[in-house]
Amino acid sequence: MSIGSLFGTDSPFDRAISPAEEMAAYEALWIRDGATFKRIADKFRQHPDFLPSDFVSEKELETAKSFLNEAVLSQPNGLNLGIRINGSFEYPQKLRDAKNPIEVFYFCGNWDLVFSKAIAIVGARKVSEDGVRRTKKLAKMLVAEGYTVVSGLAEGVDTAAHTAAIESGGNTIAVIGTPLNHIYPRKNKDLQDLISKEHLLISQVPFLKYKQQDYRANRNFFPERNVTMSALTEATIIVEASDTSGTLYQARAALAQGRKLFILESCFNNKKITWPERFEKKGAHRVKTFEDIKRALKI
Repeated sequence: MSIGSLFGTDSPFDRAISPAEEMAAYEALWIRDGATFKRIADKFRQHPDFLPSDFVSEKELETAKSFLNEAVLSQPNGLNLGIRINGSFEYPQKLRDAKNPIEVFYFCGNWDLVFSKAIAIVGARKVSEDGVRRTKKLAKMLVAEGYTVVSGLAEGVDTAAHTAAIESGGNTIAVIGTPLNHIYPRKNKDLQDLISKEHLLISQVPFLKYKQQDYRANRNFFPERNVTMSALTEATIIVEASDTSGTLYQARAALAQGRKLFILESCFNNKKITWPERFEKKGAHRVKTFEDIKRALKI
């Protein structure tokens, strides 16, 4: 697949936007030295009517197109890749509630799920058996109430949430911290493939930047996806998390974005951690039973 053939000319955008062109421009912005989500978001705050292509030169654009064709789109078993750009009518405005909103998203699967009522279930990678049990029960109950279950496809709580939602006949969205052509963790390959085909897989991670920079720097993409995951949903439920867990990025984001934040009672009972009380004072809801969630959401 080539950049030029990625999308037809009849895409129903409400502005004259070329998804392929804007994808290349977004990638070009990211391969500039010092690029971060904040710095790129600041550009668009200063020029809210601009598209990514308004910020890059023709040379930068052509270089990015060439790299994308070589590194991503020309590979065997290529992605069934979709793009959503701020300014198109299919870009969900709720994502603008993030502190540093993303201008371009990549996805595989059923984009309509992004407009469904959704709740995130997140937590520790090294989750306890009780945590797995609680996660699965929550996911099944949310599916029964008509919610799409959103998580980050990591080990532990995330995997249990996605799996339980699917097994319950519901829908799930995975917001990942790698590009769409990467699998992390490797053991979730089959789950990621299934979600990308039958549900929805979303990434805001630029292909070229991820490929070019050190893996240690790429870790920074994971907390940023938690911010997006919160903006995508009505609420976040935390099952388990340590005081240093990346899950707390999502907790902070949820409260800042005006989303509901639910913390299970078992977290408050864990004397090894202090974060639950801090977040409860800031407006998080303590959850003893599923009825507490239903009451807060008025369902």
